[in-house]
Amino acid sequence: MTALERPADRLWSIAPEPVDGTTATALLREYYTDIVHRYYRVHRGRDAGQAEIDVALADEPSGHLAPPTGEFLIARHDGEVAGCAGVHLLAPGTAELSRVFIRPGSRRHGGGILLITAAERVARQTLGAALLRLDTRHDLVEARALYARLGYAEIPAYNNSPYAQHWFEKPLG
Repeated sequence: MTALERPADRLWSIAPEPVDGTTATALLREYYTDIVHRYYRVHRGRDAGQAEIDVALADEPSGHLAPPTGEFLIARHDGEVAGCAGVHLLAPGTAELSRVFIRPGSRRHGGGILLITAAERVARQTLGAALLRLDTRHDLVEARALYARLGYAEIPAYNNSPYAQHWFEKPLG
């Protein structure tokens, strides 16, 4: 066990899997269901319908999270699928972190930190990135707090995503 590894870390495994595979497709639907519902609750005062979730999935395809310029990671907690994250190159030396999600029942067990750390390693070692960026929304308070805790600094907008209100980056030293 490394100095940074906690005993609970051994319950987690994180590995790349095809973004168009069965597990990834189901997990991405859960991710979008979660964030689209949150968006609709804040902006419309109601949950989103399945058609609205389908539109979000169609509007933001995830094919760019496939090799050779991207990677999709699946996290398992005690053998059960628990979350995901994707990374892809924006430009030489700069990658983007996206689709970070831990299933509600698996939260608060350290998986978010391990998943983001694994994504940072993939961005650096596999994609050759020296800088990792991400965008997020104002209502995703927990995510913003986690990114700040992990050393991400808020920066000016680097994209024009209609769903982004906060942009962060971290050097991958």
